[in-house]
Amino acid sequence: MTALALVWPDMLLFACLLLLFFGVLAFNRISHTHKVYLVFHFVMMIWPFGQFMTSTTGYPGFQLGFVKLSFTALSLLGPGWLFFVLFLTGRAVSLKPYKAFLYLLPSLVCAAGVIFNPRGVFLSPVGGSYLHREYGPLFWLLVVAEYVYFIIALLIMFNALKTVNSMNKRKQLAIAVIGIFVLTGFSVLDLLINVLLAPWLPVIPGLTSLGIFLSDCCFVFAIYRFGMFDILSVAQRDILSHMAMGIIVVDEEDKVLEVNRGASPFLRTAQGEIFDLGKFLSALQTQEETNEFLYKYRHNPQERMQTEIKLQDPSVRHVTIQISPVLDDRKTLIGRVIAFHDVTELRKLVDEMNRKNEALHERNLELIKIQEELFRVNQKLEQMAITDSLTGCYNRRYLMQQLEHEVLLNMRYRIPFSVFLFDIDHFKQINDRYGHLVGDEVIRGTAETVRGKLRRTDILARYGGEEFTVYLPHTNREQAMLLAERILHAIQQNAVEAGDENVNVTISMGVVSEDGDDLKFEDPKEFLREVFARADAALYQAKNGGRNRVVVAH
Repeated sequence: MTALALVWPDMLLFACLLLLFFGVLAFNRISHTHKVYLVFHFVMMIWPFGQFMTSTTGYPGFQLGFVKLSFTALSLLGPGWLFFVLFLTGRAVSLKPYKAFLYLLPSLVCAAGVIFNPRGVFLSPVGGSYLHREYGPLFWLLVVAEYVYFIIALLIMFNALKTVNSMNKRKQLAIAVIGIFVLTGFSVLDLLINVLLAPWLPVIPGLTSLGIFLSDCCFVFAIYRFGMFDILSVAQRDILSHMAMGIIVVDEEDKVLEVNRGASPFLRTAQGEIFDLGKFLSALQTQEETNEFLYKYRHNPQERMQTEIKLQDPSVRHVTIQISPVLDDRKTLIGRVIAFHDVTELRKLVDEMNRKNEALHERNLELIKIQEELFRVNQKLEQMAITDSLTGCYNRRYLMQQLEHEVLLNMRYRIPFSVFLFDIDHFKQINDRYGHLVGDEVIRGTAETVRGKLRRTDILARYGGEEFTVYLPHTNREQAMLLAERILHAIQQNAVEAGDENVNVTISMGVVSEDGDDLKFEDPKEFLREVFARADAALYQAKNGGRNRVVVAH
Protein backbone atom coordinates (compact mmCIF):
# COMPACT_ATOMS: atom_id res chain seq x y z
CA MET A 1 0.00 0.00 0.00
CA THR A 2 1.40 3.45 -0.95
CA ALA A 3 2.25 6.09 1.65
CA LEU A 4 -0.48 8.36 0.25
CA ALA A 5 -3.09 5.64 0.74
CA LEU A 6 -1.96 5.31 4.36
CA VAL A 7 -2.13 9.07 4.94
CA TRP A 8 -5.41 10.26 3.47
CA PRO A 9 -7.98 8.49 5.75
CA ASP A 10 -6.44 9.88 8.96
CA MET A 11 -5.86 13.27 7.34
CA LEU A 12 -9.47 13.46 6.12
CA LEU A 13 -10.88 12.38 9.50
CA PHE A 14 -8.66 14.91 11.31
CA ALA A 15 -10.04 17.66 9.06
CA CYS A 16 -13.61 16.53 9.79
CA LEU A 17 -12.98 16.53 13.54
CA LEU A 18 -11.41 19.99 13.29
CA LEU A 19 -14.50 21.30 11.47
CA LEU A 20 -16.76 19.79 14.12
CA PHE A 21 -14.64 21.38 16.85
CA PHE A 22 -14.94 24.87 15.38
CA GLY A 23 -18.63 24.28 14.61
CA VAL A 24 -19.48 23.50 18.22
CA LEU A 25 -17.29 26.40 19.37
CA ALA A 26 -18.92 28.88 16.98
CA PHE A 27 -22.61 27.98 17.27
CA ASN A 28 -23.01 27.22 20.98
CA ARG A 29 -22.81 29.29 24.13
CA ILE A 30 -19.97 27.79 26.15
CA SER A 31 -21.08 26.17 29.43
CA HIS A 32 -19.09 24.04 31.92
CA THR A 33 -20.15 20.86 30.13
CA HIS A 34 -19.19 22.43 26.79
CA LYS A 35 -15.71 23.13 28.14
CA VAL A 36 -15.29 19.50 29.21
CA TYR A 37 -16.58 18.32 25.83
CA LEU A 38 -14.27 20.63 23.85
CA VAL A 39 -11.20 19.48 25.81
CA PHE A 40 -12.26 15.87 25.17
CA HIS A 41 -12.83 16.66 21.47
CA PHE A 42 -9.39 18.25 21.20
CA VAL A 43 -7.76 15.13 22.69
CA MET A 44 -9.64 12.98 20.14
CA MET A 45 -8.29 15.07 17.25
CA ILE A 46 -4.67 14.42 18.22
CA TRP A 47 -4.82 10.70 17.29
CA PRO A 48 -5.59 11.12 13.53
CA PHE A 49 -3.28 14.14 13.39
CA GLY A 50 -0.35 12.15 14.77
CA GLN A 51 -1.14 9.18 12.51
CA PHE A 52 -1.15 11.08 9.25
CA MET A 53 1.87 13.20 10.27
CA THR A 54 3.80 9.99 10.98
CA SER A 55 3.21 8.85 7.40
CA THR A 56 4.27 12.18 5.86
CA THR A 57 7.90 12.12 7.04
CA GLY A 58 10.75 9.76 6.35
CA TYR A 59 12.86 10.73 9.37
CA PRO A 60 12.61 8.10 12.13
CA GLY A 61 13.04 10.74 14.84
CA PHE A 62 10.05 12.74 13.59
CA GLN A 63 8.07 9.55 13.06
CA LEU A 64 8.71 8.48 16.66
CA GLY A 65 7.66 11.92 17.96
CA PHE A 66 4.34 11.81 16.09
CA VAL A 67 3.70 8.20 17.13
CA LYS A 68 4.28 9.13 20.77
CA LEU A 69 1.94 12.12 20.35
CA SER A 70 -0.79 9.83 18.97
CA PHE A 71 -0.52 7.22 21.68
CA THR A 72 -0.23 9.83 24.46
CA ALA A 73 -3.54 11.27 23.25
CA LEU A 74 -4.94 7.73 23.09
CA SER A 75 -3.93 7.10 26.71
CA LEU A 76 -5.89 10.24 27.71
CA LEU A 77 -8.92 9.24 25.65
CA GLY A 78 -10.16 6.73 28.26
CA PRO A 79 -10.27 9.13 31.23
CA GLY A 80 -11.59 11.78 28.84
CA TRP A 81 -14.58 9.55 28.07
CA LEU A 82 -15.02 8.83 31.77
CA PHE A 83 -14.97 12.48 32.89
CA PHE A 84 -17.29 13.55 30.08
CA VAL A 85 -19.74 10.79 30.97
CA LEU A 86 -19.65 11.92 34.63
CA PHE A 87 -20.52 15.48 33.57
CA LEU A 88 -23.17 14.24 31.16
CA THR A 89 -24.93 12.10 33.79
CA GLY A 90 -24.69 14.76 36.53
CA ARG A 91 -22.29 12.75 38.69
CA ALA A 92 -19.39 15.21 38.44
CA VAL A 93 -20.66 17.10 41.50
CA SER A 94 -19.39 14.31 43.77
CA LEU A 95 -16.05 14.03 41.92
CA LYS A 96 -13.45 14.99 44.50
CA PRO A 97 -9.85 15.90 43.53
CA TYR A 98 -8.32 12.76 44.97
CA LYS A 99 -10.85 10.59 43.09
CA ALA A 100 -10.12 12.44 39.85
CA PHE A 101 -6.41 11.81 40.39
CA LEU A 102 -7.05 8.10 40.98
CA TYR A 103 -9.08 7.94 37.76
CA LEU A 104 -6.24 9.63 35.87
CA LEU A 105 -3.41 7.61 37.44
CA PRO A 106 -3.51 4.54 35.11
CA SER A 107 -3.70 6.85 32.10
CA LEU A 108 -0.76 8.94 33.32
CA VAL A 109 1.33 5.81 33.90
CA CYS A 110 0.58 4.64 30.36
CA ALA A 111 1.34 8.10 28.95
CA ALA A 112 4.70 8.11 30.77
CA GLY A 113 5.46 4.69 29.27
CA VAL A 114 4.62 6.01 25.80
CA ILE A 115 6.74 9.15 26.16
CA PHE A 116 9.85 7.52 27.65
CA ASN A 117 9.55 4.11 25.91
CA PRO A 118 12.32 2.56 28.05
CA ARG A 119 14.34 0.05 26.01
CA GLY A 120 11.56 -0.14 23.45
CA VAL A 121 9.13 -1.89 25.82
CA PHE A 122 6.29 0.13 24.31
CA LEU A 123 7.22 0.00 20.64
CA SER A 124 10.23 -0.44 18.40
CA PRO A 125 10.77 0.27 14.68
CA VAL A 126 10.79 -2.36 11.96
CA GLY A 127 13.56 -1.83 9.42
CA GLY A 128 14.57 1.47 10.98
CA SER A 129 11.17 3.09 10.27
CA TYR A 130 8.25 3.67 12.59
CA LEU A 131 5.74 3.35 9.76
CA HIS A 132 5.91 -0.34 10.64
CA ARG A 133 6.51 -1.09 14.30
CA GLU A 134 6.46 -3.84 16.87
CA TYR A 135 4.57 -3.36 20.12
CA GLY A 136 5.83 -4.39 23.55
CA PRO A 137 4.22 -5.10 26.94
CA LEU A 138 3.52 -1.42 27.71
CA PHE A 139 1.39 -1.21 24.58
CA TRP A 140 -0.83 -4.03 25.79
CA LEU A 141 -1.01 -2.44 29.22
CA LEU A 142 -2.28 0.73 27.50
CA VAL A 143 -4.86 -1.30 25.54
CA VAL A 144 -6.15 -3.00 28.69
CA ALA A 145 -6.34 0.31 30.58
CA GLU A 146 -8.31 2.01 27.79
CA TYR A 147 -10.86 -0.80 27.58
CA VAL A 148 -11.27 -0.74 31.36
CA TYR A 149 -12.03 2.99 31.11
CA PHE A 150 -14.59 2.31 28.36
CA ILE A 151 -16.25 -0.45 30.41
CA ILE A 152 -16.53 1.83 33.47
CA ALA A 153 -18.00 4.62 31.31
CA LEU A 154 -20.52 2.17 29.84
CA LEU A 155 -21.57 0.96 33.29
CA ILE A 156 -22.11 4.55 34.44
CA MET A 157 -24.22 5.29 31.34
CA PHE A 158 -26.34 2.16 31.73
CA ASN A 159 -26.89 2.92 35.42
CA ALA A 160 -27.93 6.48 34.52
CA LEU A 161 -30.36 5.16 31.89
CA LYS A 162 -32.11 3.13 34.60
CA THR A 163 -32.66 6.14 36.87
CA VAL A 164 -33.58 8.85 34.31
CA ASN A 165 -37.32 9.47 33.77
CA SER A 166 -37.12 12.17 31.10
CA MET A 167 -37.52 10.68 27.61
CA ASN A 168 -35.43 13.48 26.10
CA LYS A 169 -32.59 12.81 28.56
CA ARG A 170 -32.84 9.05 27.93
CA LYS A 171 -32.40 9.64 24.20
CA GLN A 172 -29.36 11.83 24.87
CA LEU A 173 -27.76 9.15 27.04
CA ALA A 174 -28.67 6.42 24.52
CA ILE A 175 -26.85 8.30 21.76
CA ALA A 176 -23.83 8.68 24.04
CA VAL A 177 -23.87 4.91 24.69
CA ILE A 178 -23.96 4.32 20.92
CA GLY A 179 -20.95 6.62 20.57
CA ILE A 180 -19.01 4.60 23.15
CA PHE A 181 -19.87 1.33 21.39
CA VAL A 182 -18.87 2.75 17.99
CA LEU A 183 -15.46 3.93 19.20
CA THR A 184 -14.83 0.71 21.12
CA GLY A 185 -15.85 -1.42 18.13
CA PHE A 186 -13.62 0.35 15.63
CA SER A 187 -10.66 0.35 18.03
CA VAL A 188 -11.07 -3.41 18.56
CA LEU A 189 -11.24 -3.88 14.78
CA ASP A 190 -8.08 -1.78 14.33
CA LEU A 191 -6.26 -3.79 17.01
CA LEU A 192 -7.34 -7.08 15.46
CA ILE A 193 -6.55 -6.30 11.79
CA ASN A 194 -3.57 -3.95 12.00
CA VAL A 195 -1.78 -5.43 15.04
CA LEU A 196 -2.71 -9.04 15.82
CA LEU A 197 -3.31 -10.18 12.23
CA ALA A 198 -0.88 -7.74 10.58
CA PRO A 199 1.44 -10.52 9.25
CA TRP A 200 -1.41 -12.10 7.30
CA LEU A 201 -3.80 -9.24 6.41
CA PRO A 202 -3.22 -5.96 4.54
CA VAL A 203 -3.14 -2.76 6.60
CA ILE A 204 -6.45 -0.85 6.75
CA PRO A 205 -5.59 2.70 7.86
CA GLY A 206 -7.84 5.05 9.83
CA LEU A 207 -10.05 2.52 11.65
CA THR A 208 -9.60 4.07 15.11
CA SER A 209 -9.79 7.56 13.61
CA LEU A 210 -13.06 6.63 11.91
CA GLY A 211 -14.42 5.33 15.22
CA ILE A 212 -13.41 8.58 16.93
CA PHE A 213 -15.12 10.63 14.22
CA LEU A 214 -18.35 8.61 14.23
CA SER A 215 -18.59 8.64 18.04
CA ASP A 216 -18.03 12.40 18.01
CA CYS A 217 -20.81 12.76 15.44
CA CYS A 218 -23.12 11.06 17.95
CA PHE A 219 -22.41 13.78 20.48
CA VAL A 220 -22.77 16.62 17.99
CA PHE A 221 -26.09 15.12 16.86
CA ALA A 222 -27.25 14.97 20.48
CA ILE A 223 -26.24 18.61 20.99
CA TYR A 224 -28.32 19.90 18.09
CA ARG A 225 -31.15 17.33 18.06
CA PHE A 226 -31.90 17.25 21.78
CA GLY A 227 -30.34 20.51 23.02
CA MET A 228 -28.02 18.71 25.40
CA PHE A 229 -26.30 21.88 26.54
CA ASP A 230 -28.32 24.85 25.25
CA ILE A 231 -31.65 24.56 27.08
CA LEU A 232 -30.63 27.12 29.71
CA SER A 233 -29.29 29.61 27.14
CA VAL A 234 -32.45 29.42 25.03
CA ALA A 235 -34.63 29.83 28.10
CA GLN A 236 -32.64 32.87 29.23
CA ARG A 237 -32.98 34.56 25.85
CA ASP A 238 -36.73 33.85 25.68
CA ILE A 239 -37.31 35.10 29.22
CA LEU A 240 -35.39 38.33 28.56
CA SER A 241 -37.26 38.94 25.31
CA HIS A 242 -40.75 38.40 26.76
CA MET A 243 -40.33 40.12 30.12
CA ALA A 244 -42.71 43.01 30.77
CA MET A 245 -39.93 44.71 32.72
CA GLY A 246 -37.64 46.82 30.56
CA ILE A 247 -34.04 45.56 30.53
CA ILE A 248 -30.95 47.32 29.13
CA VAL A 249 -27.48 45.78 29.33
CA VAL A 250 -24.59 48.25 28.90
CA ASP A 251 -20.81 47.85 29.08
CA GLU A 252 -18.47 49.81 31.33
CA GLU A 253 -18.60 52.74 28.87
CA ASP A 254 -22.45 52.78 28.83
CA LYS A 255 -22.65 51.33 25.34
CA VAL A 256 -25.91 49.39 24.89
CA LEU A 257 -25.21 45.67 24.38
CA GLU A 258 -28.75 44.31 24.73
CA VAL A 259 -32.21 45.87 25.05
CA ASN A 260 -35.51 43.98 25.23
CA ARG A 261 -38.93 44.94 23.95
CA GLY A 262 -40.12 45.76 27.46
CA ALA A 263 -37.85 48.85 27.53
CA SER A 264 -39.59 50.60 24.60
CA PRO A 265 -42.38 52.24 26.70
CA PHE A 266 -39.76 53.95 28.88
CA LEU A 267 -37.08 55.15 26.45
CA ARG A 268 -35.86 54.88 22.87
CA THR A 269 -32.49 53.26 22.41
CA ALA A 270 -30.87 50.52 20.34
CA GLN A 271 -27.86 48.27 20.44
CA GLY A 272 -24.61 50.12 19.89
CA GLU A 273 -25.87 53.49 21.16
CA ILE A 274 -24.57 55.23 24.28
CA PHE A 275 -27.08 55.35 27.14
CA ASP A 276 -26.63 58.66 29.01
CA LEU A 277 -28.41 58.22 32.35
CA GLY A 278 -27.81 61.86 33.37
CA LYS A 279 -29.45 63.16 30.20
CA PHE A 280 -32.34 60.74 30.62
CA LEU A 281 -33.04 61.85 34.21
CA SER A 282 -32.51 65.58 33.66
CA ALA A 283 -36.01 66.15 32.24
CA LEU A 284 -37.81 63.99 34.80
CA GLN A 285 -39.17 64.51 38.30
CA THR A 286 -37.66 61.91 40.59
CA GLN A 287 -38.81 60.81 43.97
CA GLU A 288 -35.26 60.87 45.34
CA GLU A 289 -32.46 63.35 44.90
CA THR A 290 -31.30 62.98 41.26
CA ASN A 291 -27.84 64.38 41.83
CA GLU A 292 -27.10 61.93 44.63
CA PHE A 293 -28.27 59.00 42.51
CA LEU A 294 -26.13 60.09 39.55
CA TYR A 295 -23.14 60.64 41.82
CA LYS A 296 -23.36 57.05 43.08
CA TYR A 297 -23.82 55.82 39.50
CA ARG A 298 -20.64 57.51 38.34
CA HIS A 299 -18.39 57.16 41.39
CA ASN A 300 -19.60 53.88 43.01
CA PRO A 301 -20.08 51.61 39.99
CA GLN A 302 -19.91 48.41 42.05
CA GLU A 303 -22.99 49.26 44.15
CA ARG A 304 -26.58 48.24 43.45
CA MET A 305 -28.85 51.29 43.11
CA GLN A 306 -32.54 52.04 42.81
CA THR A 307 -34.65 55.16 42.35
CA GLU A 308 -38.19 56.05 41.32
CA ILE A 309 -39.19 58.49 38.59
CA LYS A 310 -42.41 59.97 37.20
CA LEU A 311 -43.19 59.89 33.50
CA GLN A 312 -45.71 62.42 32.10
CA ASP A 313 -46.99 60.85 28.86
CA PRO A 314 -49.82 62.04 29.13
CA SER A 315 -50.89 60.40 32.38
CA VAL A 316 -48.55 60.13 35.32
CA ARG A 317 -46.66 56.87 35.55
CA HIS A 318 -44.36 55.79 38.36
CA VAL A 319 -41.30 53.84 37.21
CA THR A 320 -38.53 52.33 39.32
CA ILE A 321 -34.99 52.14 37.91
CA GLN A 322 -32.79 49.37 39.31
CA ILE A 323 -29.11 49.26 38.37
CA SER A 324 -27.07 46.10 39.04
CA PRO A 325 -23.32 45.94 38.28
CA VAL A 326 -21.78 43.08 36.30
CA LEU A 327 -18.34 42.21 37.71
CA ASP A 328 -15.62 39.85 36.50
CA ASP A 329 -13.61 37.46 38.68
CA ARG A 330 -11.41 40.35 39.85
CA LYS A 331 -14.44 42.42 40.95
CA THR A 332 -13.83 44.85 38.09
CA LEU A 333 -16.87 46.48 36.48
CA ILE A 334 -17.50 45.13 32.96
CA GLY A 335 -21.07 46.31 32.53
CA ARG A 336 -24.44 47.10 34.11
CA VAL A 337 -27.96 45.73 33.92
CA ILE A 338 -30.55 48.54 34.06
CA ALA A 339 -34.15 47.49 34.74
CA PHE A 340 -37.27 49.67 34.30
CA HIS A 341 -40.43 48.56 36.10
CA ASP A 342 -43.82 50.31 35.91
CA VAL A 343 -45.07 50.49 39.50
CA THR A 344 -47.99 52.90 38.91
CA GLU A 345 -50.64 50.43 40.05
CA LEU A 346 -48.48 49.40 42.95
CA ARG A 347 -48.03 53.04 43.93
CA LYS A 348 -51.79 53.58 43.85
CA LEU A 349 -52.32 50.53 46.00
CA VAL A 350 -49.66 51.69 48.43
CA ASP A 351 -51.21 55.14 48.72
CA GLU A 352 -54.65 53.62 49.28
CA MET A 353 -53.29 51.25 51.87
CA ASN A 354 -51.53 54.11 53.64
CA ARG A 355 -54.80 55.98 53.95
CA LYS A 356 -56.53 52.92 55.34
CA ASN A 357 -53.65 52.20 57.67
CA GLU A 358 -53.86 55.66 59.17
CA ALA A 359 -57.54 55.09 59.98
CA LEU A 360 -56.85 51.67 61.47
CA HIS A 361 -53.65 52.55 63.24
CA GLU A 362 -55.10 53.06 66.70
CA ARG A 363 -57.15 49.89 66.46
CA ASN A 364 -54.18 47.89 65.27
CA LEU A 365 -52.00 48.93 68.18
CA GLU A 366 -54.16 46.96 70.57
CA LEU A 367 -54.25 43.99 68.20
CA ILE A 368 -50.49 44.09 67.91
CA LYS A 369 -50.13 43.92 71.67
CA ILE A 370 -52.45 40.93 71.80
CA GLN A 371 -50.55 39.26 68.96
CA GLU A 372 -47.24 39.81 70.69
CA GLU A 373 -48.56 38.24 73.86
CA LEU A 374 -49.94 35.28 71.92
CA PHE A 375 -46.64 34.95 70.10
CA ARG A 376 -44.72 34.80 73.36
CA VAL A 377 -47.15 32.24 74.75
CA ASN A 378 -46.91 30.15 71.60
CA GLN A 379 -43.14 30.30 71.69
CA LYS A 380 -43.19 29.12 75.28
CA LEU A 381 -45.61 26.31 74.44
CA GLU A 382 -43.53 25.25 71.45
CA GLN A 383 -40.41 25.27 73.59
CA MET A 384 -42.15 23.22 76.27
CA ALA A 385 -43.34 20.74 73.64
CA ILE A 386 -39.85 20.02 72.35
CA THR A 387 -37.69 20.38 75.46
CA ASP A 388 -37.24 18.61 78.78
CA SER A 389 -38.36 20.80 81.69
CA LEU A 390 -35.60 19.67 84.07
CA THR A 391 -32.51 20.02 81.86
CA GLY A 392 -33.63 22.33 79.06
CA CYS A 393 -32.43 19.72 76.55
CA TYR A 394 -34.56 18.60 73.63
CA ASN A 395 -36.89 15.72 74.40
CA ARG A 396 -36.89 12.32 72.75
CA ARG A 397 -39.86 12.99 70.45
CA TYR A 398 -38.29 16.12 68.98
CA LEU A 399 -34.96 14.33 68.56
CA MET A 400 -36.46 11.49 66.54
CA GLN A 401 -38.42 13.91 64.34
CA GLN A 402 -35.26 15.87 63.57
CA LEU A 403 -33.16 12.76 62.98
CA GLU A 404 -35.57 11.37 60.39
CA HIS A 405 -34.99 14.50 58.32
CA GLU A 406 -31.26 14.64 59.07
CA VAL A 407 -30.45 11.05 58.07
CA LEU A 408 -32.24 11.51 54.73
CA LEU A 409 -30.05 14.55 54.01
CA ASN A 410 -26.96 12.64 55.14
CA MET A 411 -27.73 9.77 52.76
CA ARG A 412 -28.47 12.11 49.84
CA TYR A 413 -25.32 14.23 50.24
CA ARG A 414 -23.07 11.49 51.72
CA ILE A 415 -22.52 13.28 55.00
CA PRO A 416 -21.01 11.31 57.91
CA PHE A 417 -22.59 11.58 61.34
CA SER A 418 -22.29 10.11 64.83
CA VAL A 419 -24.65 9.41 67.73
CA PHE A 420 -23.78 9.25 71.45
CA LEU A 421 -25.97 7.38 73.92
CA PHE A 422 -24.88 7.69 77.55
CA ASP A 423 -26.26 7.50 81.05
CA ILE A 424 -25.05 8.34 84.56
CA ASP A 425 -23.31 5.49 86.35
CA HIS A 426 -24.91 4.24 89.61
CA PHE A 427 -27.60 6.91 89.42
CA LYS A 428 -30.06 4.86 91.53
CA GLN A 429 -27.54 4.76 94.36
CA ILE A 430 -27.24 8.56 94.20
CA ASN A 431 -31.03 8.91 94.46
CA ASP A 432 -31.22 6.42 97.32
CA ARG A 433 -28.39 8.05 99.26
CA TYR A 434 -28.88 11.77 98.66
CA GLY A 435 -32.50 12.02 97.59
CA HIS A 436 -34.28 12.95 94.37
CA LEU A 437 -33.50 16.66 94.61
CA VAL A 438 -29.77 15.94 94.48
CA GLY A 439 -30.47 13.41 91.74
CA ASP A 440 -32.19 16.12 89.71
CA GLU A 441 -29.23 18.44 90.25
CA VAL A 442 -26.88 15.67 89.08
CA ILE A 443 -28.95 15.21 85.90
CA ARG A 444 -29.09 18.97 85.30
CA GLY A 445 -25.36 19.47 85.97
CA THR A 446 -24.46 16.57 83.69
CA ALA A 447 -26.55 18.05 80.86
CA GLU A 448 -24.95 21.50 81.30
CA THR A 449 -21.44 20.02 81.28
CA VAL A 450 -22.08 18.06 78.09
CA ARG A 451 -23.76 21.04 76.42
CA GLY A 452 -20.67 23.14 77.10
CA LYS A 453 -18.50 20.72 75.10
CA LEU A 454 -20.77 20.52 72.02
CA ARG A 455 -20.93 22.58 68.87
CA ARG A 456 -23.89 24.76 67.97
CA THR A 457 -25.00 22.28 65.30
CA ASP A 458 -25.01 19.27 67.67
CA ILE A 459 -28.30 18.15 69.23
CA LEU A 460 -28.39 17.10 72.91
CA ALA A 461 -31.57 15.35 74.05
CA ARG A 462 -32.74 13.65 77.22
CA TYR A 463 -33.53 10.13 76.09
CA GLY A 464 -35.24 9.11 79.33
CA GLY A 465 -34.46 9.13 83.06
CA GLU A 466 -30.72 9.59 83.49
CA GLU A 467 -30.07 8.61 79.86
CA PHE A 468 -29.05 11.19 77.20
CA THR A 469 -28.25 11.13 73.50
CA VAL A 470 -26.24 13.46 71.27
CA TYR A 471 -26.51 13.75 67.48
CA LEU A 472 -23.32 15.08 65.78
CA PRO A 473 -23.62 15.96 62.07
CA HIS A 474 -20.52 16.06 59.83
CA THR A 475 -18.63 13.94 62.37
CA ASN A 476 -16.65 10.80 61.55
CA ARG A 477 -15.56 8.09 63.99
CA GLU A 478 -12.20 9.67 64.91
CA GLN A 479 -13.76 13.07 65.62
CA ALA A 480 -16.55 11.43 67.63
CA MET A 481 -14.08 9.52 69.79
CA LEU A 482 -12.09 12.69 70.57
CA LEU A 483 -15.25 14.53 71.62
CA ALA A 484 -16.52 11.56 73.65
CA GLU A 485 -13.28 11.40 75.61
CA ARG A 486 -13.44 15.15 76.33
CA ILE A 487 -17.01 14.80 77.58
CA LEU A 488 -16.05 11.83 79.75
CA HIS A 489 -13.20 13.81 81.31
CA ALA A 490 -15.37 16.91 81.86
CA ILE A 491 -18.05 14.88 83.65
CA GLN A 492 -15.42 13.43 85.98
CA GLN A 493 -14.34 16.96 86.94
CA ASN A 494 -17.90 18.11 87.62
CA ALA A 495 -19.24 17.89 91.18
CA VAL A 496 -22.71 18.54 92.65
CA GLU A 497 -23.08 19.81 96.23
CA ALA A 498 -25.17 17.59 98.51
CA GLY A 499 -25.10 19.20 101.92
CA ASP A 500 -21.57 18.88 103.27
CA GLU A 501 -20.55 16.48 100.53
CA ASN A 502 -19.72 16.83 96.83
CA VAL A 503 -21.20 14.20 94.54
CA ASN A 504 -18.91 13.19 91.67
CA VAL A 505 -20.39 11.13 88.87
CA THR A 506 -19.20 9.30 85.80
CA ILE A 507 -20.96 8.23 82.65
CA SER A 508 -20.87 5.25 80.32
CA MET A 509 -21.26 5.93 76.62
CA GLY A 510 -22.05 4.02 73.45
CA VAL A 511 -21.00 5.60 70.14
CA VAL A 512 -22.30 4.89 66.63
CA SER A 513 -20.58 6.50 63.62
CA GLU A 514 -21.91 6.25 60.07
CA ASP A 515 -19.80 6.90 56.96
CA GLY A 516 -21.72 9.04 54.47
CA ASP A 517 -20.38 7.12 51.43
CA ASP A 518 -21.83 3.80 52.65
CA LEU A 519 -25.14 5.20 53.95
CA LYS A 520 -28.11 3.44 52.33
CA PHE A 521 -31.58 2.64 53.69
CA GLU A 522 -35.21 2.61 52.64
CA ASP A 523 -37.09 3.51 55.85
CA PRO A 524 -35.51 6.26 58.03
CA LYS A 525 -37.48 5.17 61.10
CA GLU A 526 -36.29 1.58 60.82
CA PHE A 527 -32.74 2.81 60.19
CA LEU A 528 -32.85 5.00 63.33
CA ARG A 529 -34.17 2.11 65.40
CA GLU A 530 -31.19 0.08 64.23
CA VAL A 531 -28.75 2.92 65.02
CA PHE A 532 -30.06 3.37 68.56
CA ALA A 533 -30.15 -0.38 69.09
CA ARG A 534 -26.44 -0.50 68.21
CA ALA A 535 -25.73 2.51 70.44
CA ASP A 536 -27.67 0.88 73.29
CA ALA A 537 -25.72 -2.35 72.85
CA ALA A 538 -22.45 -0.39 72.95
CA LEU A 539 -23.67 1.44 76.08
CA TYR A 540 -24.41 -1.81 77.89
CA GLN A 541 -21.03 -3.13 76.78
CA ALA A 542 -19.47 -0.06 78.44
CA LYS A 543 -21.51 -0.75 81.58
CA ASN A 544 -20.48 -4.38 81.69
CA GLY A 545 -16.87 -3.41 81.02
CA GLY A 546 -16.58 -1.44 84.25
CA ARG A 547 -18.42 1.85 83.49
CA ASN A 548 -16.83 5.30 83.04
CA ARG A 549 -15.80 4.43 79.49
CA VAL A 550 -16.68 4.83 75.82
CA VAL A 551 -17.47 1.88 73.54
CA VAL A 552 -17.82 2.29 69.78
CA ALA A 553 -20.39 0.12 68.04
CA HIS A 554 -18.99 -1.76 65.03
